Amino acid sequence: MTTPITNDDVGLQKNPALQLSTKDAPAASSSTDKIIKNARAATENEHKMSLYQGIKLYPKAVMWSVLISTCIAMEGYDVCLVNNFYAFPAFNRKYGVLGSDGTYQVPASWQAGLSNGAAVGEIIGLFINGWASERFGYRRTILVCLTLIAAYTTIFFTAQNVQTLLAAEILCGVPWGVFQTLTITYASEVCPVALRGYLTTYVNFCWGLGQLIGIGVIKSMLKRSDEWAYRIPYGLQWMWPVPLFIGISLAPESPWWLVRNGRIEDAKRSLLRLTSLNRETNFDADETIAMMIHTTAVEKRLTKGASYWDCFKGKDLRRTEIVCMVWAIQNLSGNAFSNYSTYFLEQAGLNASSAYGFAMGQYAINMAGVFGAWFLMSIGIGRRSLYLFGLCGLCIMLLVMGFLGLVPEAHKSQASMATGSMMIVWALFYQLSVGTVCYSLVAEISTRRLQIKTVVLGRNLFNVVGIIVAVLTPYMLNPTAWNWGNYTGFFWAGLCFCCIIYTYFRVPEPRGRSFAELDLLFERGVSARKFASAEVDVFNETINLYTEDLAKDLSYMEKFGESYESH
Repeated sequence: MTTPITNDDVGLQKNPALQLSTKDAPAASSSTDKIIKNARAATENEHKMSLYQGIKLYPKAVMWSVLISTCIAMEGYDVCLVNNFYAFPAFNRKYGVLGSDGTYQVPASWQAGLSNGAAVGEIIGLFINGWASERFGYRRTILVCLTLIAAYTTIFFTAQNVQTLLAAEILCGVPWGVFQTLTITYASEVCPVALRGYLTTYVNFCWGLGQLIGIGVIKSMLKRSDEWAYRIPYGLQWMWPVPLFIGISLAPESPWWLVRNGRIEDAKRSLLRLTSLNRETNFDADETIAMMIHTTAVEKRLTKGASYWDCFKGKDLRRTEIVCMVWAIQNLSGNAFSNYSTYFLEQAGLNASSAYGFAMGQYAINMAGVFGAWFLMSIGIGRRSLYLFGLCGLCIMLLVMGFLGLVPEAHKSQASMATGSMMIVWALFYQLSVGTVCYSLVAEISTRRLQIKTVVLGRNLFNVVGIIVAVLTPYMLNPTAWNWGNYTGFFWAGLCFCCIIYTYFRVPEPRGRSFAELDLLFERGVSARKFASAEVDVFNETINLYTEDLAKDLSYMEKFGESYESH
C-alpha cells in the first residue's frame, strides 16, 4: 500500500509554487492537453504491463537490445587475455626481458601498464561518448566504434614490442568505453518499465560471456609454445565487429533520443519498429510518444542545461552521486579480491589447466547469476533490496575468508582450497545482486536528459577505482610485498561494510517507476528509504509545478502533432 508524499516527509515547507490550483495555471492549448492525456494513458498502460505482455509487445526491442549489448563482450574477452598471457613462455620471450635466472619475464611496470592501459582508454572513450552519442545518435556512434575496434585489433595482432601492445590497449579502450555506457542507455530507452530491469542487466551477462570465451581460448592455448599461442587469441577479436556491424546497421535509433532532438515522426517510426502491435496491452504509439514528449518537457524544466557541469547542479547532483557510487561499489565491495580464485587454487596444489577450468566455471557461474537475478526481480524483489542484502552477504563471506588466514601452517593447502572455492561462491552471490543490479540502477536513477553523461561519470569513477584496486591487490597478496594473504579479506570486508551503510541511506528503489515519476521524486527530495512507498502523480502536479514554462515546452509539439488531433 502506498503512502502519499507530504511536505513533512520530504523536508519541504508550504510552498505556494507547489500549491497552485488549476485555475492559477496558464491555459494550455488543446494540443498540449492532448499530449498530457495521451502521456497519462501510456504511463498507466506501462504500470499495468506484465513481463509476459512486455515481451509479447516489444520482442523486436528485446532482440535489438540484446544485439547491441553483445558489444560489451569484446571488452570482457580482452580483459581475460592480457592478464593470462604473462604465464605464456612465448609471450614473455617476445615482449619480456631476460632475467638473472635465465628466463624471460615482462617487467612489472609494463605488466601494470598493459593491465591498466585499456582502463585509461576507456576513461577517454567514456567522456567522448557523453558528447558523441547525444550529437550523432546511439546507432551511428556504435558503428564508428566497431570500425575502430576492427582496425585497432590489427595493432594487437602485429605488435612487435610491448610499447605497441600498450598503444593497442589504450586505443581499443576508447571504443570499449563507449560500449560500457551506450549499451545500457540504449537498453533502458527502447523498452517499457516491465522489461527495463532485465534488458539493462543483460549487459552484465555479455561481460561474463566475453570472459568465458576468453578463458576458454587461453586454456586451449596452454600447450602451445610458439607465437601463435598469443596471436590466435588476439586474432579472434576480429570475430566480433563484422557481424555486429551488419546487425546494428539495421537497428532502429532510440525513440527517446529522437524526441530529445525534435524528430517526432522519426521517433514514432522507430517505436513501431521496436514493437509488435498487440491489442492485449492496449498499445498506442501516439500515446507512448506523448509520454516521451511529456517526460522530456518536464526534464527541461528540472535540468536547465545538458552539459557535464549540469550533472553537478541542483537536484541532479544527488542523482550523479548515487550513480557514481553504485558503480564504484562494484570495485569497493571486494571484486578485485575474488578475481584471485585461481591464485589460491594453484597454491592449494591444482595444476594450471585445472585452475583455469575452475576459472571457466566461475565465469559460467557469473553468467548464471544474471538469470538468477532476473528470477529474483520477477518475483517482486526490488533493485535496492537486492543490492543491499547482496552487499551484506558479500561482507560476511569476506570475513570468513579473512578468518581462514588463521588456519595453522600445516593446513594451509586446505585453507587455500577453501578460500578459492569460497571466492567462486562469492562471485555467484555478487552476480545475483551487486554485479548485475548495478546496471539497472544506473540506467534508471539518472535523468533522460543527462543520462549518458551521468552514466559516463559513474563508469569513469568505476574505472579509476578499478585501476587503484588493481594496483593495490597484488601487493596485498604477494609474499614479497605486504603478504597479507587471507587477511586481505578483512580489509575488503571493512570497505564492504561502509558500502552497506551508504546503500541503506542513499540508494533508492526505482522499480516500477516511470522516468517522469523518478524525476519528480528526486525533485522533491524524497528519502531513499521512502521511494518505494511514495505516491506521486506527475500529471496532476506537472502544470502546477512548472506552470507556463512547461506549457510552452509542450506546445512546441503543435507543429509536429497534427496527427494527435485525428486520434
